[in-house]
Amino acid sequence: MSDNISIDTNELGDKIVRVLKTIFDPEIPVDIYELGLIYDVFVNENYDVKILMTLTTPNCPVAETLPVEVEEKVKSIDAVNDAEVEITFDPPWTQDLMSEEAKLELGML
Repeated sequence: MSDNISIDTNELGDKIVRVLKTIFDPEIPVDIYELGLIYDVFVNENYDVKILMTLTTPNCPVAETLPVEVEEKVKSIDAVNDAEVEITFDPPWTQDLMSEEAKLELGML
């Protein structure tokens, strides 16, 4: 990316969300964004992205691979300089964090 191309961080945030919606939890047929696994997305003026996310359980079978997949897919966005994923279990994930869309998809509404 050349330095003279500027992108609005909100616009970049939207692109990041679109990418996150292409990543699915292997045990639940819903993307990680709608599941509520993404707690926060930070973008600084250098277009470094930090994503604070959780997993459905600490023993999640994709605990090793999912954060790497998130980092790689977010880094693939042209405007993103770097991406880092931080996993937290505070607060722990609950089904209350899922979007209405995810609950509907899973027949919970």
